[in-house]
Amino acid sequence: MPTVLRIGGYRFFFYSMEGNEPPHIHIEAGENVAKYWLDPVALAMNDGFRSHELTRLRMMVIEHRDTFREAWDAHFGS
Repeated sequence: MPTVLRIGGYRFFFYSMEGNEPPHIHIEAGENVAKYWLDPVALAMNDGFRSHELTRLRMMVIEHRDTFREAWDAHFGS
């Protein structure tokens, strides 16, 4: 599971066997996990983050979307 970026206590990553899904990024902090689609940026799954954290995470995903997409394309050969 390649880690693409770490910011503060958040780890942004994807799983190596997810190439059949649209581009997305997982985020974890402690036991909380979320998943955001990249095009367009939208919450796909949340397990534990509060709404104010999800707002902050969405802004981080938007800010670093190009980095996440480049890592996705490099890993999955898109």
